[in-house]
Amino acid sequence: MHDLDAPERFAALDTRGMLSCIRDLPWQCEDGWSKVHQLALPESYGHVDEVVILGMGGSAIGGDLLRSLLLPECQVPIIVHRDYGLPAHVGQRSLVIACSYSGNTEETLLGFGQAVERGARVVSVTTDGELARRSAQLGLPVCRYEYETQPRAALGYSLTIPLGILELAGLIGLKSEDLAEAVAVMRSWQEEITETVAAADNPAKTMAAQLHGHLPVIYGAEHLSEVTRRWKGQFNENSKSWGVFDVFPELNHNTVVGYALPRELADLAVVVLLTSTRYHPRVQLRFDITAELLQKHGFAHKRVEARGQSTLAQALSVIHFGDYVSYYLAMLNDVDPWSIGNIDLVKQRLEAS
Repeated sequence: MHDLDAPERFAALDTRGMLSCIRDLPWQCEDGWSKVHQLALPESYGHVDEVVILGMGGSAIGGDLLRSLLLPECQVPIIVHRDYGLPAHVGQRSLVIACSYSGNTEETLLGFGQAVERGARVVSVTTDGELARRSAQLGLPVCRYEYETQPRAALGYSLTIPLGILELAGLIGLKSEDLAEAVAVMRSWQEEITETVAAADNPAKTMAAQLHGHLPVIYGAEHLSEVTRRWKGQFNENSKSWGVFDVFPELNHNTVVGYALPRELADLAVVVLLTSTRYHPRVQLRFDITAELLQKHGFAHKRVEARGQSTLAQALSVIHFGDYVSYYLAMLNDVDPWSIGNIDLVKQRLEAS
């Protein structure tokens, strides 16, 4: 186990610099926002009946977050497709945003090809690869960025660039002020949770210690619903740990009944409640009642309160906090937060078959 108050030792595990990428999230958001506003998007891209975001893993989480953030505002549905091909309803009145960090994700490339064949309005978000090559060949708009990391650690781009595309298309209102607030909130909170702040005064290090050796279970709601997925994924990939996520109010209609068994789970699981002052009052009440039920059944539970006023600022603030928690948990687990050995193994087996 590594001493979280000895950050100079982190590099022995974190040889590729995942901590630096986590620290960069506010800057990534600014850079992505700048790049997308240099994109020339055809006027026809705003005349659509739906938005379909293609992506897998870390390249898709930005779409998941946008869907929940923009649900009260966007006048057309936003669908995230994490699979091969395309849903049958995608056609000429669809705006398809193909997101692939590498540009070589096979599921996304297949969906991209089918979207072109069906005459959809297609725009790509990538660093390079086959997706960039095909987009250029077909004369389709593509927003490229350069940032060497794992796809999940490029969230600042995979979130802000699709957000900017929807703004450019006129499907949502202007978001520059919300993004500026989000960046400011993240930078402010980062001062409290960065690696040089001692564990006794660092809530992210404290939470990592509380989760060490346990099963993290993340609960959220509304604009933070998909943030729970992000936390789970970061525990999987950074911390090499299991993770579970669930959302209100749905979990009050099934999950809470399962707290009784197996009894051993009460000693293993720790529930993290992602809370917000922007939640519907009934949802806030559900959090309180559920916390009582967790306590009754012997489950440890912690709260993380979102910061900022806009939903974008609140989501990004909690994401940034969770990224730090997952990193510190990786240090406690004595694992490399960069490596994704099992994912690489799956890809190798697929390529060989």
